[in-house]
Amino acid sequence: MSQDAGEGVSVDRIDPARSVCVLIGVDDYQHLDALRSVRHNLTGLRAALTDPEIWGIPADRVIVVRNPRDAAALTGPIRTAAERAEDTLLVYYAGHGLYDRHERQLHLTLPGSEEDRPETCVRSADLRRAIRDQGAARRRMLLLDCCYSGHVITEMAPGDAGRQGGAAAVRTLRDVEGSYVMASTPRDRPSHAPVPEHPTVFTGALLDVLREGVPEGPELLSPHEVFLAVRDRIATLRPEIPQEPQDQSENGVGDVPFIRNRAVLPSLAPPAPAAPGASRRRLLACAAAALALGLLAGLGLRPLVADGADRLFPEAAKAAKGRCSARASLLDHSDALNKNEDDYDAVRGLSALGLLPREPGTAIAVADNEPGRYFTIRLGPADKLRVAVRGARALTKADGGSFPSWYDAEGLAIEKGGRTMLVSSEADPSIRRFDIASGHQVGKDLEIPKPLRYWPEGSAQMGRTIESLALSPDGRYLYAGWEAQLASDGDTRGRGLLRIQRYRGTPGGTYTPDRQYGYMASDGLGLVDLAAVNSHQLLALERQYTAGLGNAIKVVEIELRGAGDVTEKESLFRLPPESFAEATTLLDLAACPAGSPGQVARPPGKVGNALVDNVEGMTLGEPWTSGPYKGRRPLYLLSDDNGSPQQVTRVYGLAVDV
Repeated sequence: MSQDAGEGVSVDRIDPARSVCVLIGVDDYQHLDALRSVRHNLTGLRAALTDPEIWGIPADRVIVVRNPRDAAALTGPIRTAAERAEDTLLVYYAGHGLYDRHERQLHLTLPGSEEDRPETCVRSADLRRAIRDQGAARRRMLLLDCCYSGHVITEMAPGDAGRQGGAAAVRTLRDVEGSYVMASTPRDRPSHAPVPEHPTVFTGALLDVLREGVPEGPELLSPHEVFLAVRDRIATLRPEIPQEPQDQSENGVGDVPFIRNRAVLPSLAPPAPAAPGASRRRLLACAAAALALGLLAGLGLRPLVADGADRLFPEAAKAAKGRCSARASLLDHSDALNKNEDDYDAVRGLSALGLLPREPGTAIAVADNEPGRYFTIRLGPADKLRVAVRGARALTKADGGSFPSWYDAEGLAIEKGGRTMLVSSEADPSIRRFDIASGHQVGKDLEIPKPLRYWPEGSAQMGRTIESLALSPDGRYLYAGWEAQLASDGDTRGRGLLRIQRYRGTPGGTYTPDRQYGYMASDGLGLVDLAAVNSHQLLALERQYTAGLGNAIKVVEIELRGAGDVTEKESLFRLPPESFAEATTLLDLAACPAGSPGQVARPPGKVGNALVDNVEGMTLGEPWTSGPYKGRRPLYLLSDDNGSPQQVTRVYGLAVDV
């Protein structure tokens, strides 16, 4: 059937006017993990496929099936659609996929599906018959986005797991004449749905290709050309567990022109000319609205700003949450601590954060101003922050005496058991142990190697020493990070050559220096906190402030295995790259969604991204064992307002893959 693609393009292509689509999605499970991303898959695909700029199938020829209750509710709409389709029947399914080791075939899940209970699922054979047996469509297409997560993966032997996924999906239509299958993953890899607020990785990449096209590609893209572009997009994401889509074509269906390539074809509908004076009126109206929003934000009327933004820009109103990178998502933020007090004790200058192991969702935060103090803070879940101060205490000497007025506490590590904490100070520099219940120092100061001290013993920069502490999960290793390079170490093209001192010891006991690592920080940034993923992998919080531009905040993954011991190196300058720990950026806070106007409070005089403030504290929680973030870990960040009205004390909740 010839169809006009626009601008004189007329070829034999898959005819949207004579085709029917069935979009099936299961996101609400009774016994398996919810897949909230699937609802975004369905919404996005329906909008893309009905868009005349992409394919243009009439809306009444798209059947959307959400959470079918049983097998008949899933296959029935397919059979109905097959009776109507003359050109192509396109079936899409997104949800969990389970593999039956006995029948050796893929099972599609329903809301009530359970593992090892095939009668609660839909067999691929039943899906094949529903697609094949009805109607006279010239072509049959199946797109499968099957997610394998949780116990579906971990409880299955490698040999059995290898039979799942794309290979089984490809077999589903192998005996259907004139067919094409695109599967989200090979047989031995899971599909990914890392961010509930966004489509799954596979369908998200598919939507990107449909909406944006393929630069330098043909004017009409075939299913296989779409597949190749989707595969390339997913490869650029570099998921921790590889995910490579698969496709299979029978009788050349994969090569038939399918959708318009928006990257090379002009729009079908040129913009309508504006009425005289309309552009100016719209500009003035938008300027007035923006001014009003700015004034309200300056007055601190955040709820009114958010409501006003929703009314003025209903299509654009979005929360400040979502994907920051392929392995990190912003879930929530809270300014509840900002300019707060606890029994007339101002909550300000918070520079480090550590979760209490015995109290889920509760943390200790130390302040870097005078006198040395720490706060107990309720954080709540990372995706639903409920932040509040629960108490404050002073850091004191063992006899109860006070430290010097400017203690400058910067680093914090909660010891195993949650009774004591290690706190670093830049004033000396020093690392001391404190009893959490009383705030009294316990035992002697830890040894600071002489080269890492201030002049004349060492060459540390004044006020830029032990900014960060982290304990390995087993408590065997303590890591202390210096914020800036030693005078003897310098930098390489703006990247500071920093040192991380490792101590060996036991929780509550003695820690002694045993090894140093060289760490090359990001351009112009300093090291302000550390969190230990395990005994050889750290997360580094990097920060810098530039006048007129604002803050830059990054979280970097550090791999210590393979890095040399630089304890005896007088200088890190000109050492070969392999001497330094391997570093990979996990997230840039500026890349996290800041939402619609008013979703993030902007203090008066603040420049740059409203979401990004002077983040100095970081703590990593235990992995989620259920729910939409299962397998990921909660990461909390904390900003230091320095007691300034232009800065904010803010808590961020994120989900990270580490």
